[in-house]
Amino acid sequence: MLERLSAKRSREFGSSRSPSNAFYASEARRFFAKHGVPDGILTSLRNGEPNKAEGFLQCANCKKIIFSVDFEQNLSVCPYCGHHHRLSASKRIEITFDPGSFVEADQELSSLNPLEFPEYADKLSAAVEKQETNDSLTSGTAKLDGMPVSVGVADFHFMGGSMGAVNGEKITRTLERAADSGHPAVIFCASGGARMQEGLLSLMQMAKTTAAAQRCSKAGVPYIAVFTDPTMAGVLASYASVADVILSEPKALVGFAGLRVSKQAGVGKVPDDFQTAEFALSHGMIDRIVPRKEMRATLIQLTRMLGGAKTHV
Repeated sequence: MLERLSAKRSREFGSSRSPSNAFYASEARRFFAKHGVPDGILTSLRNGEPNKAEGFLQCANCKKIIFSVDFEQNLSVCPYCGHHHRLSASKRIEITFDPGSFVEADQELSSLNPLEFPEYADKLSAAVEKQETNDSLTSGTAKLDGMPVSVGVADFHFMGGSMGAVNGEKITRTLERAADSGHPAVIFCASGGARMQEGLLSLMQMAKTTAAAQRCSKAGVPYIAVFTDPTMAGVLASYASVADVILSEPKALVGFAGLRVSKQAGVGKVPDDFQTAEFALSHGMIDRIVPRKEMRATLIQLTRMLGGAKTHV
């Protein structure tokens, strides 16, 4: 079907013009109606998330129509433009580590509202209910091809992955578990920065997590950070950028202040790829950009090279 749509698009628009989203939507609905498919089955990605109850969705980047099954099998990566859509922490753990090996830790930790910030308690409760987790980071232990690792996985869907006291404590414990056990630490970063509702308590996590990373370094335990979209602000300026090896997914947003803030500060013209993983790679901040389908194999290789050992239970 998609091939027929592309051919019709070329005939009507030519190779130099791009059709609107309405063209794809109208043609798809016409096709569905002809074959008895119920109306409403076509959906779009909202905030990078597909509606899994529907049969089709639309890439958040190139806007092309994708079968939901193909999208899932491709690990939420668009088969046309290669756009890496955001993953939940649970999905990230599922596709990265050995099946059934992840054991969650620090589940007793939950955020409070020490500053009595207006509406924070309600927003926090809503996020907990929607994401079915206590905070924006899931921590624990897992295995990569049988090799034990200490794991932290951030979830941007939980209040933008913001780093509050609980997030910082989980990162610190992840790194301390690695230092104590001698097993490598692997942390997936995804955050817009510090959680403003927790004020100074949030900002102090930058120093605490960086100190925990230093403890890993002194113990000779490798720490691998993986930047995903986005890795910004206080997270980038703390534990994310001091890892022994830094990987990133393609086109991930990487930077300190957002582009809008930079413009307000009077920053001059910036390159087109400014604040992307590719820009950070070309300037030496990132060691390698790894597509999602290659991430597990790359982490296994790095863990083995850096001294990871299989356990036999």
